Amino acid sequence: MKLKILVIATLVANFFTLAATSQEQTPRLETKDRFVPVIGRNGMVTSREKIASQVGVDILKKGGNAVDAAVAVGFAMAVTYPQAGNLGGGGFMVIHLAKENKSIAIDYREMAPAAASRDMFLNADGTVNEMSSRFTHKATGVPGTVAGMAHALKNYGTMSLQEVMRPAYDLALAGFPMYNYLEGSLNARKERMMQNDAAAKVFYKKDGSSYKYGETFKQKDLAWSLKRIMEGGEKEFYHGEIAERIVADMEANGGLITMGDMANYKAVERPALVGEYKGHKVVTMPPPSSGGVHLVQIMNMLENDDLRSMGHNSAATLHLYIEAMRQAYADRSEYLGDPDFTDVPVEELTSKAYAKIIRNQIPADKARRSTDIGPALNLITESPETTHFSVMDKDGNAVSNTYTLNFSYGIGAMAPGTGILLNNEMDDFSAKPGTPNGYGLIGGEANSVQPMKRPLSSMTPTIILKNDKPFFVTGSPGGSTIITVVLQSVFNVLEFDMNAMHALAAPRIHHQWLPDFVMMEEGISKDTKDILLEMGHIIAPGERTIGSLSTIMYKGGIFYGAADIRSLDAAAIGY
Repeated sequence: MKLKILVIATLVANFFTLAATSQEQTPRLETKDRFVPVIGRNGMVTSREKIASQVGVDILKKGGNAVDAAVAVGFAMAVTYPQAGNLGGGGFMVIHLAKENKSIAIDYREMAPAAASRDMFLNADGTVNEMSSRFTHKATGVPGTVAGMAHALKNYGTMSLQEVMRPAYDLALAGFPMYNYLEGSLNARKERMMQNDAAAKVFYKKDGSSYKYGETFKQKDLAWSLKRIMEGGEKEFYHGEIAERIVADMEANGGLITMGDMANYKAVERPALVGEYKGHKVVTMPPPSSGGVHLVQIMNMLENDDLRSMGHNSAATLHLYIEAMRQAYADRSEYLGDPDFTDVPVEELTSKAYAKIIRNQIPADKARRSTDIGPALNLITESPETTHFSVMDKDGNAVSNTYTLNFSYGIGAMAPGTGILLNNEMDDFSAKPGTPNGYGLIGGEANSVQPMKRPLSSMTPTIILKNDKPFFVTGSPGGSTIITVVLQSVFNVLEFDMNAMHALAAPRIHHQWLPDFVMMEEGISKDTKDILLEMGHIIAPGERTIGSLSTIMYKGGIFYGAADIRSLDAAAIGY
């Protein structure tokens, strides 16, 4: 028996010796991890769609930097992920430049046309006309994507617009194989999209049937637009024939955008919002994104709690998450809007002093009611079909970009001859202060409709710096849930030492003040839910997925990429 035990012990020892030897030949991953990220030595791109991710990696391989690759991905996703990738929408880009140790935020959010007015989406009786604000040409704001991408490339890239746009143009002209998620998405929106001749012509066959998996899907009208931009730059989009076609479609369908609106659009570079959390810098988007403000606000609230000892997704930890989220979204309803039109108290909302005051109001073992919580500052909704991508290069530059059409495929209509889908971002304004938008978010006067104003957003592109170098790049779609999804990915890394994939795979929750309930994903234990219920938290019936993260971690000279396991056809690709 002793001999048998000795033999078994020797075999076990040899096994672990061989395993350790094998791991020494590859980048070291902790053996505790069940979720393994993608590994890269020279750079990483992660996005919601694998063809676009590969486009970005190919640009890096050609010597482009992270900005070059990000702009290439942005244009490619307008072709391969049309439900959210776009030329006709807008978004936010956060960049960290390694050589200068500088962080930049580019605001290319859509803008209200000059003819927009405060009550433009109200019926005669004062109620909100939701159809008008979501599914008509009046719902379309002046697009910002082309200006934003061009600004980033001109100022921080190394390649020409033609070089980074060529892959998108080729994909639109020659086509690509229809893939699972896009096939299902187009089928799900078919009834609405078939009502618009231009969209029906592009997305469905001449006989009205749908493209099937594996069939070549071409977009010749979009290729025309891409070629015009490649040759004429952003001027062609905002002053040339593309603009003329968009405006003609507006005039024919009761929209408000004019040639003057197109010509007056500008991407705005703003100072990145930077928070501090336990020795790390949280570099994120300032207003008109609410995401960065409330990400920093919540992290400040919980910085002095020992979350690690409480345990990941324990009832104690989730209780603190919920209550901090509740307060942040209450503040969002009152104070956040376009900083060019309203005084947004960013410094106060993101201060450690304010966070301490609010944290002291959170009971240790009892839920509060949202009806008892209002915007607390005393100055003594958006689409799940938004999309995000993250890029890092070998020199330490990083890009976190989130952009959108708002609802999936925007209003479901195209400007004829352009292949460009029209956004419905005007619904992100508060059509009537105090009335929920399409995602249940309450807005105040700070986010009311005004000419040339940019609507509030929850998009939260974020870069975490460790010793002033990018350590974790993250972001997600998900409308009102974006802020809390990004928050939990950051806490999973900084507090619970998870790798890029584990941080992304862990179950998530969401609370947004109103409506007063907690959304939960599958994977939160029944015992934990029972404890939260005993505390008085209201848990929404059923489970759903929340968000779709695209993350990159840089550690020990290795890039670790992760595309969300919740999402079909998403991909992290490194080299």
